[in-house]
Amino acid sequence: MGRDSGPGDRPVATNRRARFDYEILEDLQAGIVLTGPEVKSLRAGQCSLSEAYARVRDGEVWLENMHIARYEQAKPGEIDERRPRKLLLHRREIERLIGKTAEKGLTLIPMRVYFSHGIAKCQLGLGKGKKRHEKRQAIAERESKREIEREIGRRR
Repeated sequence: MGRDSGPGDRPVATNRRARFDYEILEDLQAGIVLTGPEVKSLRAGQCSLSEAYARVRDGEVWLENMHIARYEQAKPGEIDERRPRKLLLHRREIERLIGKTAEKGLTLIPMRVYFSHGIAKCQLGLGKGKKRHEKRQAIAERESKREIEREIGRRR
């Protein structure tokens, strides 16, 4: 199987609620430390980011609560499908994240997991949680844009 490249990155899982629940200020790309059967399972698309979050702990970034289903052909044994997985970032990036998450109260949100050049990656978003009224406002704006587009389409 060939390597994936550039815009042809193959998405495995996306966190669809992330942009709805959080105002994303910045995106980061990080590698994920995985075992062999986990990579096979990811390639089969057996992954969920719905309850996942990232955390900086002891100078390292960890992806917690991401579900990777057990690979069928793997040896039987006790495997934790939601184990914490280490994310690979440059030291300067980690130090910057520590500062931003501590002082400004920002959160690291896993946005999507994908393969880039055959290597599993995670796109992290540095964001701020939205309040309930901000979510309602976003829904109203989206619906008004949709109405405008419909009206333009009707008039053509």
